[in-house]
Amino acid sequence: MSALFRYRAFTDRPEGGNPAGIWIGDRLPEPEVMQQMAAEVGYSETAFVAPARGFDRTVRYFSPETEVSFCGHATIAAGVVLGENEGEGTYRLATAVGEVPVTVRARDGVWEASLTSVTPACAPAAGAIVDEALDALGWQAGELDDSIPPVRAYAGAWHLVLAVADLSRLDALDYDFDRLKALLLREGLTTLQLVWRESAVVFHARNPFPVGGVVEDPATGAAAAALGGYLREAGLVEAPAAILVRQGEAMGRPSRLKVEIPVKGGIIVSGTAVPMQARGFSD
Repeated sequence: MSALFRYRAFTDRPEGGNPAGIWIGDRLPEPEVMQQMAAEVGYSETAFVAPARGFDRTVRYFSPETEVSFCGHATIAAGVVLGENEGEGTYRLATAVGEVPVTVRARDGVWEASLTSVTPACAPAAGAIVDEALDALGWQAGELDDSIPPVRAYAGAWHLVLAVADLSRLDALDYDFDRLKALLLREGLTTLQLVWRESAVVFHARNPFPVGGVVEDPATGAAAAALGGYLREAGLVEAPAAILVRQGEAMGRPSRLKVEIPVKGGIIVSGTAVPMQARGFSD
């Protein structure tokens, strides 16, 4: 038996958030079948979850064009689907990058899921890579925020993080899709995470995702976790800390990603998810 659900993650409204497909079945389909299904669903990612019951599951993630190692928003959406169908608790998801626990709870009738990422990491971003990314964006180096240096950040997938000094620069996003895609593929990066720091605890983000065949993600949980890990490693927050990432607003898909940064270990990313439509279980 299997079922395909469609949910929007990191929102409590159907018009917000990032859509994800969630397939749940007794056994995972063959990779080529999962890739075809993800392309047909058409969202930035579809999560494939098996088996159909229990607190221990295996998950694989596919964008319309390729498999990805980890996807935060599809994990949050999958957690909410599991909670609604099987109840509250912590589901242990075996992913390509390691086990990702997802704790699911209902509060006043609203389901929320919290994932704990694998141990984050970060590495310096070479100047040539930053320059190439800026060229693809049509940005100037002087528009970056010197207090948050460019970095490669990881919490299940690698991202190039660039912080801008002014929100207007972030709002005016327009980039060379093919050029940025080639750069990200060559460097083993999943998205380009563009952020602006509104305050000590609030960040605005936009995430081009040409690697997956998607111009932009309205909410990117894996990148939010990577950002949290980077902020901790660089001493830009004093852990334990909590930040809010606002994303998707310029796309008309407002999303809220709550990020908890403990003193050590994985980063916790939480959010709600709401259904778009579901296809019932079938043989």
